[in-house]
Amino acid sequence: MDRIASLLADRPHLFSAAQVKVSRDDTPRMAALIAAVERVVALPAYREHVLAGAPDIARHVPPNPGAFYGYDFHLTPSGPKLIEINTNAGGGLLAARRFGRADVEQAFVDMFRAECAGPLRALAIVDEAPEKQYLYPEFLLFKELFAQHGIEAHICAPEDLMLCHGGLWHAETRLDLVYNRITDFPLETHGNTALRQAYLDGSVVVTPHPFGHALYADKRNLVTLSDDALLASWGVDAETRRVLADVVPRTELVKPEHAEDLWARRKGLFFKPATGYGAKAAYRGDKMTKRVFEEVLAGGTVAQELVPPSVIETEVDGALTELKVDVRCYAYRGAVQFIAARLWQGQTTNFRTPGGGFAEVVVE
Repeated sequence: MDRIASLLADRPHLFSAAQVKVSRDDTPRMAALIAAVERVVALPAYREHVLAGAPDIARHVPPNPGAFYGYDFHLTPSGPKLIEINTNAGGGLLAARRFGRADVEQAFVDMFRAECAGPLRALAIVDEAPEKQYLYPEFLLFKELFAQHGIEAHICAPEDLMLCHGGLWHAETRLDLVYNRITDFPLETHGNTALRQAYLDGSVVVTPHPFGHALYADKRNLVTLSDDALLASWGVDAETRRVLADVVPRTELVKPEHAEDLWARRKGLFFKPATGYGAKAAYRGDKMTKRVFEEVLAGGTVAQELVPPSVIETEVDGALTELKVDVRCYAYRGAVQFIAARLWQGQTTNFRTPGGGFAEVVVE
C-alpha cells in the first residue's frame, strides 16, 4: 500500500459511500449567490467597510485573487442557504480524485498557474506541522499532481522558508508561489515571519492570502451581506440584493449590551467566532449553557439565524443511519469549479462520523 493509501486508511471517515442529491434549481441559486458576493466585494464602499476592522496586513492588496474559495450551504425547502465562506477550503482535490473528476483536477492546476503573472515552476504547500494535519494526504496528492504538470512542489512548515537573494526559498529552491494552508490568517505568529514579509514585498505569490480572508471569510462579513439597507445605501442593484436576501441568513454582531435579547432568542441562532475556522468555538444556541453564553459575549462573535442542515438516510454497518448534510462549492474568480457534500452527526462537520465524510453530489 502506498503512502497516500495508507494515510487514507487511517482516516476511515474522510469519505462517505452515500450520494447527495441536489436539485437542478439549487445549483444555479448557489452559483448566483457566489456571483452576487463577487459584485458586492468589488465595491469600494464594501472594502472600506470590512477592512476598517481587519488586521493591518489585510490592507495590502496582492495582484492575485486567491485560490480555493469555499462557499458552504445548507439545503432547505426554500432553497440553499449560505452558512459561511472560506478562503482556504480544504478537501477539494481529495474529493475530486475520489469521485473521478479529472476535469476538476485540471481546473485546480490551471487555477494555480493563473495566480502567477509569470511561469509557475516551483511552489510550496505550507502548513504548521504539515504531516500532523488531518488533510495531509491532500498535500501529497497535490505534490503528485503538480509533478505531473511539470511543477516542482515542496511540503513544509512556514519556519522552513527563507527570505534571501530577493526571493522566498525552501532549501535550494526559489519559490514562485506558496499554497497557504495556514490558519493564522494574518500571518502574525513568529514562525510565519518570512512568509509574511515575502507576501508584503511581493517576493512570492501567496494564495490564499490575508486580503482575501478579510474580504470574504471573516464571519462579520455575513452581517454586511445580510444587511439590505446598508447594501442599498452603497448602490447595490436590486437583483443582487434579492439574491443575497434569499440565500444569506440574517447575521448580527454579538454585543454585551444585547445580552438579554440574544439569550431570549438563542434557540433560533447559531453563534460562531468572526475569524474562526473548522467549527471551533461554534455553538447552536439551543445547546448553549449560560456559562458558554457569557464567554461568547466577550466579543468577536456573530449570531446567525439558525438554518438546520438537511439530512439523508444511508446504510452504515447494516443499519439505516441519519446523517446531516452541507454542500460546499469550490469557486475561483466567482465561478464554481466543483461541488461536494459533507456528511456528519453532531453539532458541526467533523470527519469522525461512521458513514460520513465527503460525499459525491448528484444533480437531478
